[in-house]
Amino acid sequence: MSRQPRTERVTLADVALRAGVSPATVSKVLNGRSDVAARTREHVLDVVTETGYRSTTLRDDRPRKPALVVVLDFVASPYAGSVLQEILAAATEAATELVLRLPPDPSIGASAEAARAWIAELQGSGAVGIIELAVAVPDAVLTAANDRELPIVTIDPIGTADSRVVTIGSTNWAGGRSAADHLIRFGHRRIAWIGGPPNSAPSAERFHGYLAALDAADLPPEPALIRHDAFTVEAGLRHGHDLLSLATPPSAVVAGNDEIAIGVLTAAKDLGVDVPGRLSVTGYDDTPQTEWTTPGITSVRQPLAGMGRMAVETVLAMARGSRPASRHLQLATALTVRDSTGPAPAV
Repeated sequence: MSRQPRTERVTLADVALRAGVSPATVSKVLNGRSDVAARTREHVLDVVTETGYRSTTLRDDRPRKPALVVVLDFVASPYAGSVLQEILAAATEAATELVLRLPPDPSIGASAEAARAWIAELQGSGAVGIIELAVAVPDAVLTAANDRELPIVTIDPIGTADSRVVTIGSTNWAGGRSAADHLIRFGHRRIAWIGGPPNSAPSAERFHGYLAALDAADLPPEPALIRHDAFTVEAGLRHGHDLLSLATPPSAVVAGNDEIAIGVLTAAKDLGVDVPGRLSVTGYDDTPQTEWTTPGITSVRQPLAGMGRMAVETVLAMARGSRPASRHLQLATALTVRDSTGPAPAV
């Protein structure tokens, strides 16, 4: 059945009447609820497409700004705040609305029909692109977005290796290596690693940079000194306590981000370990909190603002039909040296 032109906005009630279901059922389908039969869900989605239903309270004849949807699962961190600030600035300059959303419920990512409904609901609200910030992009959502020509750009992806995804990050391998090289030049030989989740592409790249620095210095990696966990202060604190309590503790720690580094500093303070006299610590991101700690944290500066701006510019260009020059865009990193690193302690 082809879509018929209408002079009035299609309402949710119109869709329900056309589909022969209740408005509540239509609402459940559009919100990805799992308590709808698959055949009913598919039928409702077909009617949504046929009628051109748009899930918005605005009249069709009123001017509307395009919208970008930013999907993230945390905002209470300097990392997220720094990226979001520039996304907001760039979107405002481009006369584009910004909408923040939590990642879709796992039931949506596991169902092609639910993913289609989720993407259709975003487009119905005016979305012309999606920016994913350090979260995974379920295959079903990616497929639905591609089918409906809604571009997705992801910053610092988690668990996402699909070649269809455009990713934006920094030179993580080089950043991880620069942190470890800095410690090696100070004479450190037992250098621990505490990184983010194993399925985090940025953390994995930083870790391999750390390994490359050890290899270049003929320092074999020690499994007991290598940890992968969450990008949180709590993870740094827990592993910091553990590492510093070893019979032969490390003299330095390369942390996968600044929050982990802060946790390690807290563990060192708890155990009376002087930083940098007995322990040197590096972070990653160079967020404002690196200057608030005592001592200040040596950290790999990641161009967070630049990454946010590039994400907006890239996804809007894709929405206009342009193709990015590369599917994996990286901005340069640089090591900012502060007081948390120093010469290895005398044996």
